[in-house]
Amino acid sequence: METLPTGISVLDRQFGGGIPSGSVVVLKANPDSQSELILDRFARIRRCRYLTTVRSAEAVESALSLDGDEETTVEATQDAGDLHEAASLIDDLSEGETLIVDSVEPLEDGASPSAYAEFLDGVRSRVDAAGGVALLHALRGGEDPQTRRITEQVADVVFDLRTTVTGTEIANRLIVPKFRGGAALEEPLKLKLTDTVAVDTSRDIA
Repeated sequence: METLPTGISVLDRQFGGGIPSGSVVVLKANPDSQSELILDRFARIRRCRYLTTVRSAEAVESALSLDGDEETTVEATQDAGDLHEAASLIDDLSEGETLIVDSVEPLEDGASPSAYAEFLDGVRSRVDAAGGVALLHALRGGEDPQTRRITEQVADVVFDLRTTVTGTEIANRLIVPKFRGGAALEEPLKLKLTDTVAVDTSRDIA
């Protein structure tokens, strides 16, 4: 099983080079966080299929900072909760391609648990066949969809980004409680999320 870099050096060092090919990764985050920076890094490390369920394809393309010769194909669903449409847009992943679904909760909301589980099985099969990685952006806000547990159960890796504001400080901590086929992080990783993703070396003051 090949290890694929995430495009984020601090994570690749923690995980021994990256994420195992064929993995499904879930990134949980608040809508007002800088979680899209993590999506951006995953998208530009190699060929990528970016499925957007909320923003337009044009908005995603203009927001992505693409370098080098790698190619990102952005697809937008016409009906945010249509699992069949979403599946058709990711049906032909090329070898080693990364799949990003941003965001996954309209698909979670719009389907029965059995239909949604079947969709995720299809995502896993496509990514595994391509030898790539899937990243599902799962936003928090109010009450989580009923099917969020299915998303987390199917996922091989769970990234939980926690953003807190205290006084004048914004603190971002990445918790990795689940890493199937690897080692989960024993402690939260404090990140600096500005226009890049880096380790935050500032010390917490009690």
